[in-house]
Amino acid sequence: MKNIGVLTSGGDSPGMNSAIRAVARTCAHYDIKCTGIVRGFQGLIENNTKVLYTRSVRGIINRGGTFLYSARSDEFKTKEGRKEAFKTIEENEIDGLVVIGGDGSFTGGLIFMEEHNIPVVGIPGTIDNDLYGTSHTLGYDTALNTATEAIDKIRDTAISHHRLFLVEVMGRDAGFIALNTGLAIGAQEILIPEVNMSIDNLINSLKRSKSAGKTSTIIVVAEGDKTGNNVFQLADTIEKKLPRYEVRVSVLGHMQRGGSPSCFDRVLGTQMGITAVESLINNEKGIMIGINNGKINKTELSKAIKGKTKINEELLRMSKIMNT
Repeated sequence: MKNIGVLTSGGDSPGMNSAIRAVARTCAHYDIKCTGIVRGFQGLIENNTKVLYTRSVRGIINRGGTFLYSARSDEFKTKEGRKEAFKTIEENEIDGLVVIGGDGSFTGGLIFMEEHNIPVVGIPGTIDNDLYGTSHTLGYDTALNTATEAIDKIRDTAISHHRLFLVEVMGRDAGFIALNTGLAIGAQEILIPEVNMSIDNLINSLKRSKSAGKTSTIIVVAEGDKTGNNVFQLADTIEKKLPRYEVRVSVLGHMQRGGSPSCFDRVLGTQMGITAVESLINNEKGIMIGINNGKINKTELSKAIKGKTKINEELLRMSKIMNT
């Protein structure tokens, strides 16, 4: 390995910059050139690159977003687009590639590796925490803290006005953010894609809490939950069935992806970046760097993409106890 490329792809997540920094500085430590690819796979197609030195990544560890920027590239999904991307690999004499992103980014990286025999190592950068082979993806911890802080503020208004708030958090296919933040803030109910609660059960829960004297309520809803067609339709249904409730909807949206990364994500990004470079040096490819039980581990990219992540059933059980 004489030159390692690094890119961020898909949705940004807090901690990506710490991983980029670790890749660049680990390359410098081993006397390897580091080439940053700007705007992900699209930048690879357009030959949008810059050499990263140790000073190039100074002062970015505490910044949210991604210093290299990101993009979703439809062109890279085509064989012709990937051929153009490989021209950039050849022109820049890149020997290996670190891809920081989610399952879509890993899928593109794996196909690229198989077609053009370029070693690829993945770092899981997504707040959804939905990749198999790691207990935490990069940015997940920060997103939890951001959502928890925001809902704590919403609770103040809910209590002041005796209101029911439906707070939608990210999680189109996985309820990790909703489950953990819901438990952390003491939500009345937590609605996630993995568990079909049904509207009748939700209404009965709200009736019980009302009869017990509860005057304000927070329900945390993952965006992929199917209790209603969407969170606004769900709010309308609740108001029709329980007209005494004053229902408000708050969608946290992209604020969960922004902000300065937590200490955990800064350290995790550093660990993953160092391990990614050292894996390429040791001729390892087609793997994702993850963490389990506090220890860095490696999983085949194909398994990371196709493997099923499971919601924590014990946390679900505990949330029911807390809502009694």
